[in-house]
Amino acid sequence: MKNICVFLGSRSGIDPVLREATEKLGQRLAENSLRLVYGGGRVGLMGILADSVLQSGGEVIGVIPTALFSKEVAHTGLTKLYEVTTMHERKAMMENISDAFIALPGGFGTLDELCEIITWAQIGIHNKPVALLNVQGFFDHFMDFIKHSCTQGFILPTDVSGLIFSKDSAVVIKQLLERL
Repeated sequence: MKNICVFLGSRSGIDPVLREATEKLGQRLAENSLRLVYGGGRVGLMGILADSVLQSGGEVIGVIPTALFSKEVAHTGLTKLYEVTTMHERKAMMENISDAFIALPGGFGTLDELCEIITWAQIGIHNKPVALLNVQGFFDHFMDFIKHSCTQGFILPTDVSGLIFSKDSAVVIKQLLERL
């Protein structure tokens, strides 16, 4: 079974389509025998995704720092929940145990995790596929920033050419599986 790490919000956002897309991704992960690795919370999109995978018969591994254990209200119904000391340890563990990465909508934490995992690929720490599930065009401006950074010479096009970018979770899962 392959482990797919998903970065996403500890809040649900204001658009109900985000919830639906998150639930659908959870179902698709389970249907494809892909184990979810995520930040370990039971709130926001994080909790929605974990619950969807579990309700669909899948497995879920959470990784949560002690400082966020009560703040993010750790999900205690997971297949496995790791409690780590720091955010750095959390990100390193999630990268280490995962075979691929998907980003869903979220805030600063999601952006931090996504950018770090892309940077780690850029500098050769890993060569695992990275996808952005562009629900409701959420990542359009982020991709515009990346394109602008390329034209300005800060990012090489080869550093982002492998990113998977789609609004459809079925397409994201299919492309990830092709690269695993």
